[in-house]
Amino acid sequence: MRKPLVMGNWKMYKTIGEAKAFAEEFKKLYTPSDVQVGFCAPFTQLSALKEAFKDTDIKVGAQNMHFAENGAFTGEVSADMLNELGVEYCIIGHSERRQYFNETDETVNKKLHTAFKHNIIPILCVGESLEQRDAGKEFDVVRGQMVAALKGLTAELVASLVVAYEPVWAIGTGRNATPEQANEMCGYIRKVIEELYGDEVSEQVIIQYGGSVKPSNASELLNMEEIDGALVGGASLVPADFIEIVNF
Repeated sequence: MRKPLVMGNWKMYKTIGEAKAFAEEFKKLYTPSDVQVGFCAPFTQLSALKEAFKDTDIKVGAQNMHFAENGAFTGEVSADMLNELGVEYCIIGHSERRQYFNETDETVNKKLHTAFKHNIIPILCVGESLEQRDAGKEFDVVRGQMVAALKGLTAELVASLVVAYEPVWAIGTGRNATPEQANEMCGYIRKVIEELYGDEVSEQVIIQYGGSVKPSNASELLNMEEIDGALVGGASLVPADFIEIVNF
């Protein structure tokens, strides 16, 4: 049975001091349950969050990493560096990385291989643009992203993968997919994994929905059959809002 995973993506928000204050406030609200919870924060905050959450089951993740082990890649961070901090998850292929930082299906694939090699669980982001959905190409686009991202990965590795379906048109726009649209695509993603790796593997993969998830729509989205949790942006920055989503 898959355990729902609700992860906050803080994007480029919060200083170390603000992160520590958030953690202390959130711990007062949080009670362990059958929902796994974590935060993917900027690199500067990861050590502080690991310390703040050390006596809890709250996970800490990064938002990006380089595929190379080391090298002349100014401004980048390696998997080894994340390992040293004890980071458990890493977002890979977020649409903002694809849009603003030239992330491609090829680099996403390389990063997945490196993350797994270093025992970091990747949160693979896939999703279509509004133009692609309006053209009826959303399934083809997401299938293409999935096939390219998983190239060369074994069934054993893919079984521990997290996939976040984030329609690009619903990220930070206040507009979100209907529960039915989100459920349909998450189910389709599982079918793609089943085609590639079989039913046993596909049933283990956690498939989240992300894109303007907030307290007012979380329950309806997260109680859909095919959705195993959420990757939450803006609403994860406020303890009271995020705990409401966690307690869907």
